[in-house]
Order: sequence, then structure tokens, then C-alpha cells
Amino acid sequence: MSSESLILAIETATLGGSISLTRDGEVLASLQGDDQISHSNTLLKDINTVLRNASQSLKSVDVLAVATGPGSFTGLRIGIATVKGLAFTLRRPCVGIPTLEAIAHSVGICESVVAALPAGRGEVFVQMFAVSADNITPLDKATHVSPASMLERYSSWDSLCWCGEGARLHQDKIRQFAEQNGKQFSGEGHNGWRLFPPTAKLAEDVAALASRKLANKELQSAEDLRAIYVRPSDAELKMQG
Repeated sequence: MSSESLILAIETATLGGSISLTRDGEVLASLQGDDQISHSNTLLKDINTVLRNASQSLKSVDVLAVATGPGSFTGLRIGIATVKGLAFTLRRPCVGIPTLEAIAHSVGICESVVAALPAGRGEVFVQMFAVSADNITPLDKATHVSPASMLERYSSWDSLCWCGEGARLHQDKIRQFAEQNGKQFSGEGHNGWRLFPPTAKLAEDVAALASRKLANKELQSAEDLRAIYVRPSDAELKMQG
């Protein structure tokens, strides 16, 4: 495998999700999913659309990449199961990319990035990273907390890049907390607490990170792919109750 390998990346951790086909860092085709329709109804059709738009076939794909979570429980299972099935059928290697890592990558270079996703029940999945030109380094562990706990978790930082749908959803709380605690809130400026809009096609960031894994020969087999759930599903919580 080389940097010129064709990478098909699938992201079903978010409601709409996305699919991307890349080679050597170039996006050949990508597609944003419909957040009103289940991934189970559209994923295979959307994959075919992306391949067709790039004038490629499924057999030409060299590596399969997938967002492994956290995120929608059902979406993650659909995406990972699809990638596993394709990998077994095509006999191709896989790459699993944590969803919050892909979100942090979408911001670009920043010493302290807080990536956040809605986790249901009013909570968020959240994790902090340091993003450089070549690496994404986790600065803590992914967790699910209330928006208030998220803000307290990172209250000591004067400079933060907030990103992801969870940050957008709670942007008013973030702004208000910053103002009440003497933090400069500058939108997408260069200092203080900065809020970045969610990327529409997160699969492109999944593909970019998969390309790095490929270059470092960190590929996986289909059997090795595992979802990162962070917390039990609502059904599991009900059973525990």
C-alpha cells in the first residue's frame, strides 16, 4: 500500500453522516447524507454514488476507513458492519478513526481543541486534542457529560478551539460562560475561546487521518474494528435500571 492508495471513508456516527473517496490527499468525490433518513436505507446507495461520481469501482478501493465513535449507536453499528462486510468481501484492510479525533482535525492547527458531539439526554461526548500539521494528540479521554460539566472541565483554559455539532448546539452556553469567566470569545478569531462551525463532510477528515495511518503502516483487519461507545446505549441503561 502507498500514499496513492484509494481510500473509501464512511462516517455514520452523526445523523446525516458522509462518505468520501480520496487518493494521495485529494478528495475525488464526497457526499453528505440526509439527516432525516436512516443510514441503513441510504448507505450502500450513497457509496455507489460517490464511486460513480469519481469514475471508480468498488474493486478499485484499496483501503476502507470508518468513524468508530462515539456517536449514534445505531449509526456506528451500521457503518462499521458495512465496512467489515466490504473488507471481508474485497479482502481489503481497514482503518478505524475515532469520531472526535476527526472532528478535531477539521479545525486545523490548534494547541487546544475541544471536540463535542450530542450524546442524547442533553449530554455531550467531548474530548480535548492538540492538533499540529502532522499529529493529533489526545489531551484527555473521551467522556459524556452535561454541557455545564463540559464547560467546567475546560474552564482553566484561556485559549480553546471549540468544534463539532455539540459545540454548535451549545454555543450560547459556551459564549455566556466565557463572558462570565473573563474569557475572550472571538468566534473564529485568533485568540480566546473560538467556535468553529461543524464540517458538513466529516468523512473527508476520516479519510485524511486514515491516509496518515496508511503512511505509518497502521492498518487493521476487519476483525479488529471496534466501536467506541463511551457510554451504554439507552436500551442498556434501561436494562440496568
